[in-house]
This record gives sequence, C-alpha cells and structure tokens, in this order.
Amino acid sequence: MSIITISRGSYSRGKEIAEKVAETLQYICISRDLLLESSKEFDIPEVKLVRALHDSPSVLERFLHGKERYLAHIRSSLLRYAQKDNLVYHGLAGQYFLANIPHIFKVRITANMEDRVREESRRENISADEARYILQKDDEERRKWGLKVYGVDTWDSRLYDMVIHIGALTVDDAVAIICNAVQKDVFKTTPEAQRKIDDIAIAAYVEVGLVDIAPYAVVACEDGRVTIHFPNAVSSLKKKILDNVKTIATNIEGVKHVDILGVEKSHYSKVNPFHNID
Repeated sequence: MSIITISRGSYSRGKEIAEKVAETLQYICISRDLLLESSKEFDIPEVKLVRALHDSPSVLERFLHGKERYLAHIRSSLLRYAQKDNLVYHGLAGQYFLANIPHIFKVRITANMEDRVREESRRENISADEARYILQKDDEERRKWGLKVYGVDTWDSRLYDMVIHIGALTVDDAVAIICNAVQKDVFKTTPEAQRKIDDIAIAAYVEVGLVDIAPYAVVACEDGRVTIHFPNAVSSLKKKILDNVKTIATNIEGVKHVDILGVEKSHYSKVNPFHNID
C-alpha cells in the first residue's frame, strides 16, 4: 500500500501514465476531482482554482487571506485521500501539499518539447508556433507558482524520487518502472507512516478551521496533540481570539490536546516545507 504523486507538464503523457499506474495497482486516481471538491469548500469557481494553480496566485489575492485559505483547503482535501492510502495523485502541486510525508513516491514525467507541440497543435487545431508559445508560457507560469508560494523550483529534480523522460521510453515503460519501484519498502505505508499522515491531516484540518480568524497560524500535530504557533508573540493577539482558536482546534476530530505558543520566529515552516533542501 503506497501513495504516488505524479508531476507533469501539459501533453507530457503524465495523466495517461497516472491512470494506467492506478489501474495496474488498483489504486484510486485523482486530479481534477480534488479541485472540484476544494472549489465547493472554498466557494470559489473551479475555473479560478485551476487558473490559480496554473498561474501565479494573484487571483487569490482578491480574497481576504486568499492564498492562506486556498492552500489550507486544497491541502486538507488531498490529505483526506492520502489517509485512505492506495492513491495516485497527478494534479498540480502534489509534491508540495504532501511534502512532509516521507514515504510518498514522488515522480516527475517529462517529454520532448517537439512531441508536446505536435500534440497541442493537433488537439487545439493551432499552428506549431502558437502551440510552442502556449506550452512555454504554461511551463513558466507553473514554475513561477512554485517559486512564489513555496520558494522552490518545480524543475528541481531533488523534489522527486524519480524523473522519467517519455521519448525512447514509452508510456507503458514508465508505468512498469513506477509500479516496480513503488514496491520498495521505503514507499510502503507502515503503521508509523499512517500515524504520520493522520497527524499531518489533523494539523491541516485545524488550519482550515482557523484560516478565517488566524490565517498565519502554524499548526503541528503529534499523536493528536496539537501545537499552534504564531509568527509574533501571543501577547499581541486578543484573548478572545486566542480562546476562539483553542475552542475551534479542540473540536476538530482526532485532536486530543491543544497548546498555543507565541514565538518571535517559529522553527516550523508553513511557507516552505522544502527549507532543508541542500
């Protein structure tokens, strides 16, 4: 039992690979479904969520604490699926939202630009030059999204356990390679790994609950014990808000205890879970 994230550019055959991997392993395969679910929770039209993922998060800046609300909701939605295990996620940003789960098998699919251009041109009935422009713009916008939100580059191979280039290797080759590699013990969901996922999911649920009143709170959880950190000292927050924070967090399913701490600079990183990449 494992969880696989597949990152890919447009027309790189990543969607096809993800679906075949899920079919072979008999796993759940999700992508757009997650956006639909998050769209309903977040009360933002799906097209805006899709655009926010493809482009920079500027669309979210029109909403109060838009980026924080969006990140909390979509991460929480994905973690609900991750808790069930046996999952292939090939939507955007999977490597970000599941970053702190060590046994996730993270795959990047790439393909030759000319092959992608031909497919884009054929499907959209546009010229090769137009297709190339669109693809290059799409790649750059996805890259900017990662850099702006998390400070990491989606093209950085260190984010992934495996990078597969579709060219000499076919889709079926990629499927076979992924299905074989994921059998390694390091990618299996052990009881300890499941507890880790559950704790991360609980922290994410708490963040969703707090995002409208404490959008910059940094939440951690260990064995159901939740710690909430703030960027500035607790004394700068009104007691009423702190009481409300604790009440909301305590009522989240799975929470056993809540501590609220104020520190000048938290050692937890909500903005960049990849801060320890060399």
